[in-house]
Amino acid sequence: MNRRNFMKLAAAMGLQSVLPKDSRAATTQPIVNTPQLVRFPEKTDLILLTDRPPQLETPIKYFLNDLTPNEAFFVRWHMAGIPTQIDTRTFRLTLGGHVGRPLSLSLSDLRRQFEPFSLIAVAQCSGNSRSFFNPRVPGGQWGNGAVGNAKWTGVRLRDLLQRAGVKDGAVDVSFGGLDRSAMPGTEPFVKSLDIAHANDGEVMLAYAMNDADLPMLNGFPLRLVVPGWYATYWVKSLNQINVLSEKFHGYWMDKAYRIPDNRSAGESPKQLATQTVPINRHSVRSIFVRPAPGAKVRAGQNVQLQGIALDAGDGIRRVEVSTDGGANWTDAKLDPELAKYSWRRWRFEWWPSTRGNFPLMSRATNAAGETQVTQQSNRSG
Repeated sequence: MNRRNFMKLAAAMGLQSVLPKDSRAATTQPIVNTPQLVRFPEKTDLILLTDRPPQLETPIKYFLNDLTPNEAFFVRWHMAGIPTQIDTRTFRLTLGGHVGRPLSLSLSDLRRQFEPFSLIAVAQCSGNSRSFFNPRVPGGQWGNGAVGNAKWTGVRLRDLLQRAGVKDGAVDVSFGGLDRSAMPGTEPFVKSLDIAHANDGEVMLAYAMNDADLPMLNGFPLRLVVPGWYATYWVKSLNQINVLSEKFHGYWMDKAYRIPDNRSAGESPKQLATQTVPINRHSVRSIFVRPAPGAKVRAGQNVQLQGIALDAGDGIRRVEVSTDGGANWTDAKLDPELAKYSWRRWRFEWWPSTRGNFPLMSRATNAAGETQVTQQSNRSG
């Protein structure tokens, strides 16, 4: 499938899902605050944020699974010029810079010459849930669905760096992919990790997702996986790795994706933080999956509340639920832990005794004693 056919197909599928059958109804009954579902190649119906570049949100019903199906996994690209066809016979990953033996590796080389490595980890967009910020901030107005949990299989970055022979004095490692901006002069999307993090044995180059090839929209044929860190570092369609003898400087590290340098990463419009750092580890958080917001349940009957909780890898140890807006809290039941970088599902049995509206709240605590904050705001969302 070439790029033209890919975009035509995606557009056609989107229009079939979005446009009402009776065009007259659109003038008298406009859709207001209703998620628009679209279907891109290799994907099921997802919530549309933008179509160029594709930003597609996962409906939270899929979070009732331990692992998020590939076809339902959220999509987030920065550049409009995304790859839509790749010749796997000629594709090469290059690793150069401050090394003794620069590498140029085919996909076959990666699969045959290096020990396979797998882990389960959450990928979460840094802007997940941004639409709930108050005051509102610019950026993609995600609900809670810019997150997914998957089994990733590939090659440890450490093994590649060892093969290349990193020289003494290495400081940073940068990563770039095949996506390109449609606007001249836009800086390529390049992220970096310090050399110690890159060598930790868990950062990996994934060629498989839930035991299948990566979907094109999720970074085929390779993507970086940085477990426990926000997915802005999980560079898609990865084809360039560069070892540096000095600190990396680029727009996507020095200007974008920065947060206040404090425990909650919070600030207010009247008092912006003076010190910021690149966003990094996942915050401790929990999300309701069932019932959906605005759902109706029957008074006097049992309702099982369900959700997920995640952190940066210390492990979720407690989730509390409040059914009265935070006045009282009770422990939820946790499902078995899948893996330290996986989310953990939780359940809570509730009997609403009377009719009315109930503000449900949840808060997670991890093994390091970090508890989810109840309010958060910063300029980046």
